[in-house]
Amino acid sequence: MNQYCDLHELGWSEWFAQRADCRSPDTVARVAAVDRDQLVLVDQDGSFRAKLAGRYLHHHHLNQEMPCVGDWVCVGKQSGDDFGVIHALLERRTSLRRKSAGTTTEYQMIAANVDYVLIVQSCHFDFNPKRLERYLVMVMEGGAEPYILLTKTDLVNPTVLATQLAEIESIGITAPIVPLSNVTRDGLEDVKRLLQPGKTYCFVGSSGVGKSTLINQLVGRDRMVTKSVSGTGEGRHTTVRRELIRLDGGALVIDNPGMREFGILGAESGIASSYSDIIAFASRCRYQDCSHAGEPGCAVVAAVHAGEISQESLDSFIKLKEEMTFNDMSYAEKRKKDRDFGRYIKSAKRDLRGR
Repeated sequence: MNQYCDLHELGWSEWFAQRADCRSPDTVARVAAVDRDQLVLVDQDGSFRAKLAGRYLHHHHLNQEMPCVGDWVCVGKQSGDDFGVIHALLERRTSLRRKSAGTTTEYQMIAANVDYVLIVQSCHFDFNPKRLERYLVMVMEGGAEPYILLTKTDLVNPTVLATQLAEIESIGITAPIVPLSNVTRDGLEDVKRLLQPGKTYCFVGSSGVGKSTLINQLVGRDRMVTKSVSGTGEGRHTTVRRELIRLDGGALVIDNPGMREFGILGAESGIASSYSDIIAFASRCRYQDCSHAGEPGCAVVAAVHAGEISQESLDSFIKLKEEMTFNDMSYAEKRKKDRDFGRYIKSAKRDLRGR
């Protein structure tokens, strides 16, 4: 992104303009990549590197408070300089985040200010409707719109593909689906038609499903490094960092390192959006706190028996709710411990000063 362009071509809109509060003489720029303690930013004059101001780091400690790919920031940069200092992070219009890996209960930001998330699964080795449901929950929780891309259609026969599409539909997933092959290029034009100038698209999925190869097809050159495919059809390499790329047609795309796990944290509205049919029946249950596990007067179980909701969909709903509740509880407990420890440190300092 070294060529001159208008901020609106980078995803800027009136929504951000109304919320931008950069101090003079700071200007706004968008985060294109994060490299350790430096960030690659892009504005109307091109790309440049920047670091976070010490004052910002002093007041912000959580992972989700750090700028990520897609964020808009207030940055100070002298005329002619090729390095800037970031002083503030603008409010995010949408976000894509997950629970950080391991036992921690913090968020990991994946991307910000994304308009559409393209969930990529291979219909050969990676096909997993349950994982699709998890992705959809987090996409909708963050406010973006989802698309599903089923790749590597050249490795399965049409009957298998038709069965997979029917399976996705049977569990209540209604997001648009585009089957495609990076080898035969079938479906590639359908993907291109989804991409609108000035809109941001984030590609997510497991390693080796063809995300980087697809972006290379869209860019028209080998922008993203890839390796050969194994005998199983599984890709051997995927992206090592997130990066915002502007296509010749004007759309902005973000590739992502492969993610099999997508831990759910704070996703109540995302679950409600993904399972709106179950939520609608749940409002008719006799008890407000009905767990839909056999209580009398449960409208959800009655809907399953009547064939209006599949048992598979209800099982997934209950499992996701249980995971979210567990993670949210752990997160709340951790935050309480952090606050209690902070109060203890302040008290200890007062005691030391009083001696």
